[in-house]
Amino acid sequence: MAEKVNNFPPLPKFIPLKPCFYQNFADEIPIDHQALVKRIYHLWIFYCITLGVNLIACLAWWIGSSHGVNFGLAILWLLLFSPCSYLCWFRPVYKAFRSDSSFNFMMFFFIFGAQFILTLIQAIGIPGWGACGWLAATTFFSHNVGAAVVMLLPAIMFTAASVGMFVCLLRVHKIYRGAGGSFQKAQDEWQSGAWRNPPSREAQYNNFSGNSLPEYPTVPNYPPENRWP
Repeated sequence: MAEKVNNFPPLPKFIPLKPCFYQNFADEIPIDHQALVKRIYHLWIFYCITLGVNLIACLAWWIGSSHGVNFGLAILWLLLFSPCSYLCWFRPVYKAFRSDSSFNFMMFFFIFGAQFILTLIQAIGIPGWGACGWLAATTFFSHNVGAAVVMLLPAIMFTAASVGMFVCLLRVHKIYRGAGGSFQKAQDEWQSGAWRNPPSREAQYNNFSGNSLPEYPTVPNYPPENRWP
């Protein structure tokens, strides 16, 4: 088999850095779950775009109110949550479906659940939290209508992201429980150390021992012509 070369994130050739991860949905994810894993990946991209739009909205908020704390926090959230969300909840669910890892499923449920709650808070838009949600946008109409309209964009996007996260969380949990997954399996993987480098489904197939079909002679031994019982 060809050696798997890291291909994510796709960096331009002039940057002296190399990709850190190998990501290939067609080769590593079972065909029944490829659409769901891709949807979660697109959800991560959408959330990163939302953080970028939120940064622009917080800049408009700063210009209209002369308070820059929200803009500073928006920069922090963009730089922090964009890579951390990929590492902490997308990669676990990717590895969970790739190798049927209960530990990675549990890691995804806990971290993605926390991300869902955080996105809901961002959609609400509590002032001073660096997120232009509904509360911040609607209350700012009395100060600056133009800036408030811009602030409505991330509020809508944070809401859409939270709805998408809730749907994906339910779908992954349904698949995991339907396959017999449990917290006990995740504990067993932790104790055995299998969570560090779980075998892929292809490796599990190649390591299968035993005969899948009964052994028969190479040439069947048929009785002579006209001597069938």
